[in-house]
Amino acid sequence: MKMWSGRVSEPLDKNFEQWQRSLVFDRRLLAYECAASRAHARALAGARLLTAGELASILSGLDELERRAASDEAMFDPAEAEDVHHFVEQQLVALIGEAGYKLHTGRSRNEQIATDLRLFTRDAIDEIAGALGEMGNALCDRAEELLAAAMPSYTHLQRAEPVLGAHWLLAYVEMFARDLERLRDCRARVNVLPLGSGAVAGCSFPLDRAAMAGELGFDGITANSMDAVSDRDFELEFLNSLSLAALHLSRLAEDFILYSSVEFGFVSLPDSFATGSSAMPQKKNPDAMELLRGKAGRITAAAASVLLTMKGLPLSYNRDMQEVQEPLFAAAGAARDALHIAATFLGAVHFEKERMREAASAGFLNATAAANYLVRKGMAFRRAHEVVGRMVRRCLDEGRALESLSPQELAGFSELFTSDFSGALELSRVIDDHDVPGGTASARVEEALRAARARLRQIREVALAYA
Repeated sequence: MKMWSGRVSEPLDKNFEQWQRSLVFDRRLLAYECAASRAHARALAGARLLTAGELASILSGLDELERRAASDEAMFDPAEAEDVHHFVEQQLVALIGEAGYKLHTGRSRNEQIATDLRLFTRDAIDEIAGALGEMGNALCDRAEELLAAAMPSYTHLQRAEPVLGAHWLLAYVEMFARDLERLRDCRARVNVLPLGSGAVAGCSFPLDRAAMAGELGFDGITANSMDAVSDRDFELEFLNSLSLAALHLSRLAEDFILYSSVEFGFVSLPDSFATGSSAMPQKKNPDAMELLRGKAGRITAAAASVLLTMKGLPLSYNRDMQEVQEPLFAAAGAARDALHIAATFLGAVHFEKERMREAASAGFLNATAAANYLVRKGMAFRRAHEVVGRMVRRCLDEGRALESLSPQELAGFSELFTSDFSGALELSRVIDDHDVPGGTASARVEEALRAARARLRQIREVALAYA
């Protein structure tokens, strides 16, 4: 029996009947639907709309239904229910009889799906926050190995200045830590209860909404019934946060794709995260990183899909909103799995430290240090920049390095050059000259690593408090 069969006399068109059903994807919300239904049943009993016996029967039936669904996916296949809400009602009535129909007293599927999606999103936030923490710790662990390893940094994909490898990896820790904080902030807006809002105008019975919120672990209740049943801002905020995390994963993946190429050679891909070519026997392809890069498109598309679905919908609930569920489920799963793969990859990848050091020592990456040398001698930076530019141009023409210029040659560029110039261009000196908070000097990077670990621990403690 349809939940609305009394109003419509003719059967649905057979194709439309199948096309409009959502059970095929919202079945994954069954555990949340059962949890919310238990809270609603207790509220009905508190309002004397269920007897103690009916309450006990409903709670027992919901427990049994959830157990069966968890162990027998096939029970969904022959079901004629439109959605998970209809499915639960049908199965409950089959288990306990007429009392099962009383569960829908004072509620609407509009508030049910809003509640289920908030419960799903809350759990997804907690799970993905854990995966982000795992990712941050993996980056910190590998950064610790690269505290003394120099490498080039890049702007415009051209070699810029030498940095420590740890400094490079810690840049991604900052990104993922921001993602964690965004999710933590988003969770507060997710964690309010819509139950008691009815279809649009609120419940007609004196249900204890605060008690339902407490039972389900919500921090509070929604303030306006029309907003409560039609709000998907929490989902959009979550998906946008995932889009940023996916963007950061994509940038990390791109670095590893580039650095694993023969042209860079800074990392060696682990065999367990790479494939070969069916045509070229010598190839090892960075498939794991390429797929991480590709997942960003799927996750970002999910956010765009929900945004476009919600755009222009009048208050309050509209059936269009059924379409926001699949992007949510897909994006949450894709983000969670991508983070786990990335963290495991990080633990297996090999860094070619000597090759990194060679690259950091060539290509005039010490040119800025040479200009700064002149600044410390009293020259204006713009003048120093021009002098060192001419020095670089001459060395390029002659196939030489800056540190190979003789005292006489240096004097031809500026009388400020003295015998200490070559020492100022040593790789370790160039790196340690960037001795400001946030810089790549060895002591600063060690401080940054300790701070990153502490920040991740603090965020994790907050996440555990939620659980």
